[in-house]
Amino acid sequence: MRPRRLRGSTPLRRLVAEHRLHPADLVLPVFVREGIAAPQPIAAMPGVVQHTIDSLVDTAHRCVAAGLGGIMIFGVPAAKDERGSGADDPDGILNQALRAVVAAVGDRLVVMSDLCLDEFTAHGHCGVLDEHGGVDNDATLVRYAAMALAQARAGAHVLGLSGMMDGQVGHVRAALDAAGFPQVLLLAYTAKYTSGLYGPFREAVASSLVGDRASYQQDPPNATEALRELALDLAEGADIVMVKPAGSHLDVVAAVAAVSPVPVAAYQISGEYSQIVAAAERGWIERDRVVLESLIGIKRAGARIILTYFALDAAALI
Repeated sequence: MRPRRLRGSTPLRRLVAEHRLHPADLVLPVFVREGIAAPQPIAAMPGVVQHTIDSLVDTAHRCVAAGLGGIMIFGVPAAKDERGSGADDPDGILNQALRAVVAAVGDRLVVMSDLCLDEFTAHGHCGVLDEHGGVDNDATLVRYAAMALAQARAGAHVLGLSGMMDGQVGHVRAALDAAGFPQVLLLAYTAKYTSGLYGPFREAVASSLVGDRASYQQDPPNATEALRELALDLAEGADIVMVKPAGSHLDVVAAVAAVSPVPVAAYQISGEYSQIVAAAERGWIERDRVVLESLIGIKRAGARIILTYFALDAAALI
């Protein structure tokens, strides 16, 4: 037996490839910041910026031209408070940006919005704090519902519920349906693991967090628990489910994909991006090759949708 015969040339390898990347598989996460006149570089994420609304719209047009599947928008407000009031303010930076992007490309690109309070709270947590300083799960659900309605009214196609609160999918689904938004999809962050690789993202959103979110994000040693979270999210009405971070939890991506009746997404997070960029800048690895290798690994694990800061770069390489 000579399996090597199938690897003998680039055309042969392409012909027999078991998995393929396509630009439509990819979603570009982007940041839009209030009160800036020009895009601001993010030091910990070379090549990524905090956008103005105008530059964000330009980037959305680039996503369309590249054939990407979608864009995921994160807001960076100028002011924060304890309850994250800017999150559901119709004139808040995220909702303004959603309206602008949907108006520009909403019939040609899936426009997703981050539904979480961490960018908007003075304490940096993903929810409302109780009198002891812990995150109050059920009080937070009320804020998520208000945020969901604001984003739906701004035109978002998909809401990314990233806070890892118990019951968040069902609570938001009920609020949307009652308000006449049954067409808005919910992307559940089914297994969002606590990780040291979120550091660059926290710079990108000017996070106020001190400490970590280990009391509500999933614990890295646990994999079976992700299937319990999956069952709950599906029962509550999730349209898409996601695992994050992707690279360090490919086993969980595979386990979720093996049983999920809805599309599975995975998020190649900021630290994963920055590791590749930093090593490539030092000449230690071939950037383009490793970018595609990392993405095909996520696809092979079972993700049909990949959120990655490399989305535009990868689309040009595919």
